[in-house]
Amino acid sequence: MMAALESPAETFVADGSAIALHARPSADYARREADARALLRAAHAEFGDALVQSSSLGVEDMVLTDLLVAEGLPVAIATLDTGRLHAQTLALLDAAQRHYGRDIEVWAPDAAAVAEFAAREGDAPMYRSVELRHACCALRKLEPLARMMQGRRAWIVGLRRQQSAQRAGAAARELDAQGRVKFSPLLDWSAGDVWHYVAQHGVPYNALHDHHFPSIGCAPCTRAVALGEDERAGRWWWEHDGAKECGLHAVQPLRRLDQPGETT
Repeated sequence: MMAALESPAETFVADGSAIALHARPSADYARREADARALLRAAHAEFGDALVQSSSLGVEDMVLTDLLVAEGLPVAIATLDTGRLHAQTLALLDAAQRHYGRDIEVWAPDAAAVAEFAAREGDAPMYRSVELRHACCALRKLEPLARMMQGRRAWIVGLRRQQSAQRAGAAARELDAQGRVKFSPLLDWSAGDVWHYVAQHGVPYNALHDHHFPSIGCAPCTRAVALGEDERAGRWWWEHDGAKECGLHAVQPLRRLDQPGETT
């Protein structure tokens, strides 16, 4: 059964700069930044033009874009326009391209398939069942992602272990469900590390982050989080607790070469 469609607005803290609220680096921040830069260089050295950064335009992905540019790595940057993004997200897309002087690929779902789904299920089917929400995510995210990844063998994403219990067991290098290599250079970063980097380097970010949206997806499926809530509590908040994911990050972890059964 779906949870009530309500937002605990009475527990929100006052809006303000996300930098002022969160920019608190970890004691080993310098090592974490150095490791992230090294992983990006290694990923590009291994995969070259077959590597892409898949950006949600969230703050972690903006940090990764900044690191790629700072390292002089000509890695393609791509994002998904689901057709239901916040206006602030679309504004950041334009601002990021101007700021970095780099084109960002924009991949959209099949318009005819979206129209057929909306005609059949209505404008907001995600609120009626988890199955319909998954169907909407598959149509608006997974299908264009599959086209974005055609001809590419590896991708860079902004996952962090701290974001959710489901992501706590992730690895910095994994295989996705299609057998491509997925790199998560910020996996061990805290939110404070991320915002410290933003403050230090003047990274552009989504204005919704200043209104307590730590995780930003489609407009119907994202709300601000209340004081004390998990970072991804604002995603699909009407569903019962569980794996609050859309399917983009289904993975099979890479085995170490010294594990039983592995050959060199």
